[in-house]
Amino acid sequence: MTPLDPEAYRDLVRRALAEDVGSGDITTTAIVPAGLRARALLLARADAVIAGLDVAAAVFAAVDSGVRVVKLMDDGSRCRPGDSLARVEGQASSILTAERTALNVLQHLSGIATLTRRFVDAAAGRCTILDTRKTTPGLRALQKYAVRCGGGVNHRLGLHDAVLIKDNHIRIAGGVGEAVRRVRARGITQAVEVEAQSLADVDAAMAANVDTIMLDNLSEAEMRSAVERIAGRARVEISGGVTLETLPALATIGADVVSVGALTHSAAAIDISLEMELDDERPSG
Repeated sequence: MTPLDPEAYRDLVRRALAEDVGSGDITTTAIVPAGLRARALLLARADAVIAGLDVAAAVFAAVDSGVRVVKLMDDGSRCRPGDSLARVEGQASSILTAERTALNVLQHLSGIATLTRRFVDAAAGRCTILDTRKTTPGLRALQKYAVRCGGGVNHRLGLHDAVLIKDNHIRIAGGVGEAVRRVRARGITQAVEVEAQSLADVDAAMAANVDTIMLDNLSEAEMRSAVERIAGRARVEISGGVTLETLPALATIGADVVSVGALTHSAAAIDISLEMELDDERPSG
């Protein structure tokens, strides 16, 4: 898995630590002797696909550049309960101060990767699983990275890199054909996708020679009819309320891709813990 550019999360790490640590970790400062060194393991407590180890390592480094994180697994790896994900070594106080923020990002991104892998497995190679723009503001690059770790594929990253003509665009333009005409009149070269909420929309999108037709919340019968009408002349995307339970049937319809907003907006965090061991003897008194 190609690692994330640190620029994608450097400011996030800074802001997350500022939020959590504030003026200082008063509990750790009161209890942990200065200079006490420790080792710790990041341990999986559930079946999961891991994502975010480099980001977690950046959290520890931001608290104390002397903390060393050694990855024992790579992002995108499947793990079982009890598996060691990484080893952390350094000042005990620094490890404790960084612990919650590092775990928060690792648990969240691993949750997205794990849910994505479940959808990819349910599709069984019959279609590609896409994410959407339904991401947490400020976390899009990380969440879409986690989707890739789970075997999914990113849809457009933002409003700038592809044209997606949705229902409100069509309403304002007065129809699918006019909406497409206006896009092309501007000399836009990016691929054009149209959201179709009826078979009439599908026919209009085909007449406009668009690149992708999104079948949004159509019945299964309508989607099968749409795939027959399109007959490979445009990429077909299924979207709208897709679940792990409905995906196996949807995957047989013949669409190229299925987009799932839940990958990023509804993934549950994975249970991951940090277990510490001291390098030095625990001081008495």
